[in-house]
Amino acid sequence: MAEATTHTLGDLGTALAGAGQPMREMAAPLQPAEPKIDAQGRSYATGKRKNAIARVWLKPGKGTLTINGRDGVVYFGRATLRAALLQPFGAANRDNQYDVWCTVVGGGLSGQAGAIRHGISKALTYYEPGLRPVLKRGGFLTRDPRVVERKKYGRAKARRSFQFSKR
Repeated sequence: MAEATTHTLGDLGTALAGAGQPMREMAAPLQPAEPKIDAQGRSYATGKRKNAIARVWLKPGKGTLTINGRDGVVYFGRATLRAALLQPFGAANRDNQYDVWCTVVGGGLSGQAGAIRHGISKALTYYEPGLRPVLKRGGFLTRDPRVVERKKYGRAKARRSFQFSKR
């Protein structure tokens, strides 16, 4: 009977190197990406949620929020929507350090707030790549894939049937 021999990965690498095949170099540790900043000192990102699409520009400042040329407090009257789109700054400990200027189209107010939040998170990672793990852990960089279900034929809405009439 043949005896079973055990080999380690080091033996395998030596055998391959001895066979005339070059060994691959060990992968270098991941370095944070370079910041993506334009000539005006801003970072740009696109955020999406439901049917809303937001284009977001971020630059260092006093914390002003401008949405479609209007103040953020005026555009989003509900405090919950304003709080939702400012969450990435709180998670990254960057409250009132960046000015946000954005345009948003489509959807309703809730979808637009989610799109702006997504755009702010991406723009923050472009401006400061070191914040990516913190924002990723908080779930701010993931695009919410949920959208409205389409209406089906023979139905009143997506799933609701027409009202039944006995007579």
